[in-house]
Amino acid sequence: MTDTQIVELGLQAMTIAAKMSAPVLLTALLIGFAISLFQSVTQIQEATLSFVPKAVAVGVAILVSGNWMLHEMMTFTTQLFERVPALLG
Repeated sequence: MTDTQIVELGLQAMTIAAKMSAPVLLTALLIGFAISLFQSVTQIQEATLSFVPKAVAVGVAILVSGNWMLHEMMTFTTQLFERVPALLG
């Protein structure tokens, strides 16, 4: 196993991690921004106001993108297992 292969595997793992977390993180970011904007416009300074909508939106994002996430992880894992003999040999 060469250093190039190790770097390539690390890059693929980081890329798949970024792709998997992007829908959830972007949803939380957008909902948080919208609630912060609403709070600043209405001058409501309640810290707990943003928790429930973020939790619901993140749950919906996981439900919507969960099938795609599972497919991506299965594809990555099967490709990784197929490469094991070449990596060890």
